[in-house]
Amino acid sequence: MYIWVFRQADTNPLTPEGLKQLIDGTGIWGILAYIAIIALAVVISPIPGAPLTVAAGAAWGALPATLYSVIGGFSGGIIAYFIGRSLGRSTVHALTGKAIYFSKERGEWLVGGVIFISRLLPVLSFDLISYGAGLTDLSLPIYASSTLLGMVPSTLFLTFIGQSFTIGLPLGIALSVVFVTLLILLPLGIRRYDWFGLKDIIHIE
Repeated sequence: MYIWVFRQADTNPLTPEGLKQLIDGTGIWGILAYIAIIALAVVISPIPGAPLTVAAGAAWGALPATLYSVIGGFSGGIIAYFIGRSLGRSTVHALTGKAIYFSKERGEWLVGGVIFISRLLPVLSFDLISYGAGLTDLSLPIYASSTLLGMVPSTLFLTFIGQSFTIGLPLGIALSVVFVTLLILLPLGIRRYDWFGLKDIIHIE
């Protein structure tokens, strides 16, 4: 499907501008292709997911774009989980260039809570967490519920940023500043002060 849509578009649909053109010109196929692209953004990390989610909010509005984005992101997360679980650490390292280790010594539910935080706040790579959960053989219900519950608020926030640009530029700029600030301060706090105790549970090389 992605290859077909890519051939129909004059620009790259992996960019916000190309995605907007794809949405305007292909109707329901654009929605399905968007869901597939967001899933690929999880499985293939070089694809930028957040800018596409913002662009979707501008194109469809916050609520529809959140629905499509959550379906795509959750599907990609499940695929990455099973890749890690079935194909192992060498395959994950080949796909991401990194090694990730989860510790279940303090219980699976605590790992699920860490996954929830990582979905809710932009502190760790979506794809690495998905692969790592599979490598650790974390229970699928815990992984899936933590992922889904954490994704919805953060995705709604991104799509609302996109919609706000169509309503009023000052609001869009303000929300973008908040989001960029979170992207900078949260990882810094986690690395320096070990907020949420993530270092005890997740190790990335």
